Amino acid sequence: MAAPLRIQSDWAQALRKDEGEAWLSCHPPGKPSLYGSLTCQGIGLDGIPEVTASEGFIVNEINKKSIHISCPKESASSKFLAPYTTFSRIHTKSITCLDISSGGGLGVSSSTDGTMKIWQASNGELRRVLEGHVFDVNCCRFFPSGLVVLSGGMDAQLKIWSAEDASCVVTFKGHKGGILDTAIVDRGRNVVSGSRDGTARLWDCGRSACLGVLADCGSSINGVAVGAADNSINLGSPEQMPSEREVGTEAKMLLLAREDKKLQCLGLQSRQPVFLFIGSDAFNCCTFLSGFLLLAGTQDGNIYQLDVRSPGAPVQVIHRSGAPVLSLLSFRDGFIASQGDGSCFIVQQDLDYVTELTGADCDPVYKVATWEKQIYTCCRDGLVRRYQLSDL
Repeated sequence: MAAPLRIQSDWAQALRKDEGEAWLSCHPPGKPSLYGSLTCQGIGLDGIPEVTASEGFIVNEINKKSIHISCPKESASSKFLAPYTTFSRIHTKSITCLDISSGGGLGVSSSTDGTMKIWQASNGELRRVLEGHVFDVNCCRFFPSGLVVLSGGMDAQLKIWSAEDASCVVTFKGHKGGILDTAIVDRGRNVVSGSRDGTARLWDCGRSACLGVLADCGSSINGVAVGAADNSINLGSPEQMPSEREVGTEAKMLLLAREDKKLQCLGLQSRQPVFLFIGSDAFNCCTFLSGFLLLAGTQDGNIYQLDVRSPGAPVQVIHRSGAPVLSLLSFRDGFIASQGDGSCFIVQQDLDYVTELTGADCDPVYKVATWEKQIYTCCRDGLVRRYQLSDL
């Protein structure tokens, strides 16, 4: 990866006025950082500012919500995208998790203000408050239907909610520590949870029962992901006949991002090990890119891309800053990552530049969700930001 470029978080506002300025910087690994600025020379008839860059930087293109900057000396190039809209009234404090329903109509989010809420994705208008967890909710997501929500809390409980009337329809108990992440298997007859107690469990939603402990690793499980495995991958066979209540677990892999610097992959149905990879620091999050490619992010800012067929050495390690990698999401032919320093970026294979989602000013961006061309982020500053990729 080329050297990361950074820009003033409110650049779009700053460059809207005549002679307005915004700072820029380029951070080549192991070399001194380069600093520069952008200056507005006036506003065109179309409402788009005329912007020039200081020495060493080039403005390739600018629109109302995006600016494409290059630093030729370090062959770095980034397209910065400002939020299309910002929702400030959903929560009063840091927003730790969010998701968007499959139809794109609803959002769900949880916050350190102690609440979990469902809102209209188009305008952030509050629809429902989901009350029932004791203490903070760590994670929330929609089922594929978009009508039901799965949440996990510090109270070691996993709950299923109706998005229509906010009723809690199922509560799973069994974990002995806070639930840090969840995954939904197929259409959602079964779900997976990862906890501070060091276990990952499989649950039967219809009977609100635990179908088994998938892994007990003695270290906090910070992130979980379930993915369909490529035919070439040997997932092993289960030691005993799986329960008929297990639905959709065959030919799937389970990935666990662990606090003890280990990334563990196992067969979801077989419970047999596929690989164990040791990283540079605690793993915070993980996701599958395909039937054999995956990503995992660490506390010290590394994003490991691994191939399940030869997991000994990473395909690549992306390191843009030492800030914790907090979320990873497969997107088009690449991925979106967010970090503890407020950076949130999109890497796509066929593009020679990185797309940076701007707005957060050094506040961690905890989670990212997408729907078609819209990207939603949630941040410690208490804001949900919505970006419109058509603005590129």
